[in-house]
Amino acid sequence: MTQYAIQTEELTREYSTLRALDRLSLEIPAGSIFGFLGSNGAGKTTTIHLLLGLLRPTAGRAAVLGHDVATEIDEVRRRTGALLDKAGLYARLGVQDNLEFYGRIWHMPRRERRARSEELLRQFGLWDRRKEPAGRLSFGMKRKLAVARALFHRPDLVFLDEPTAGLDPVSAESLRRSLVDLVAQEGVTVFLTTHNVPEAGKVCDQIGIIRSGQLLASGSPEELRASAGSNRIVVRGSGFTEEAFTLLALRPEVERAETRGGTLHVWLVPGSSAAPIISLLAGCGVLMEEVVRETTFEDAFLSVLGAEDHEPQTARVARGRFGAVRADEAFALSVPEREGSELSAGVA
Repeated sequence: MTQYAIQTEELTREYSTLRALDRLSLEIPAGSIFGFLGSNGAGKTTTIHLLLGLLRPTAGRAAVLGHDVATEIDEVRRRTGALLDKAGLYARLGVQDNLEFYGRIWHMPRRERRARSEELLRQFGLWDRRKEPAGRLSFGMKRKLAVARALFHRPDLVFLDEPTAGLDPVSAESLRRSLVDLVAQEGVTVFLTTHNVPEAGKVCDQIGIIRSGQLLASGSPEELRASAGSNRIVVRGSGFTEEAFTLLALRPEVERAETRGGTLHVWLVPGSSAAPIISLLAGCGVLMEEVVRETTFEDAFLSVLGAEDHEPQTARVARGRFGAVRADEAFALSVPEREGSELSAGVA
C-alpha cells in the first residue's frame, strides 16, 4: 500500500473570473481520517468534485492511491467510494436491498453481498430495520445507510461530503463513532469535508483549513493548536463579579471573556502576558483555585482564520512522486473529468 492515499500539486479550479480553488496543496497519509474544514462556499465540495473527476481542474496534478489520475483513472475509480450532498438511496427498496443492489453493480458474489450488508448494517445500528423501505427511515438513518453504501465495496479511499450535516447531536455522534471504528478495522482512508469545528477536532487525524479556495493551514489537531499558541486563560474558582468583567473588558490584552459554570475563560490578544489579568482578578476578589493557559482546537481554528496575512501555517517538506516541495506550496487533490454513471465510479 502506498504511504499516501492522496498526493496532489497546486490544484486550481476557475469559473470564468472566479477562482474556486487556488493552488490547493495537501499530502494525505493512507489509513487516516482527513478533515477538510471551512465555511460554506470555501471550496470543500468543489475539491471533492475534482477528486472524483466530476470537474476538470484548471491546473494541477495528482496521484490517488499511488495511481496517476491523468493516466489511471479507471483504477482510481475502482478503489474509491463517495457520499455527496444527496444520499442517492432507492426509497422503495428495503434497507438491506439498497446495499445488495449496489453490490451487484460491483459484481460482488451473493454470499459476499449478504455478509457485507449484515456487517455494515450492524456497525451502523440498522440491522433491525433491514427489511424496512429506505424511504421510511429518519434523516439520520438515511445518512448512515448512505455512508454504508459508499463503503460497501470495501474501497481503499472514501470521500464523505459533510456526512453529519443536518443530524441531531446523538445521530451525529453515533455516525462519527462508526467511522472511527471502521477506519481502525478496515484501514480505509476517509476524506471528510465539514464546517463543524468540534467534529473535525474529535475524529480527524489530519486537518486542512480552507477559506475562499485557499489552504490556510494543515496538520494534526495538536499541531494546529500548538501553532496557534496558548491564547486562552481558564480560571476555576468563584467570585466572578460584574466589576471583574467590566475591568477585563477595558484591558488591551483581552479580546473577550465569558463564564461557563464555575470557570472563567479569557481570550488574550496573541503575544500578550497573562500576569496583568491574574493580578486584576485577584484585586477584584476572585477566588482562584486553578489557573491554566491553553488552546482548544476551536481557538486554533479561529486563530488561523483571524490571521491578518492569511498565509498557510505549515512549512513541512513533502517528498512525493512529483518531487520535493514545501507542504505550504504544493500538494492537493485532483481527478480528470470522468465519464459514465456515478455508480460506476463508486459514488453513493
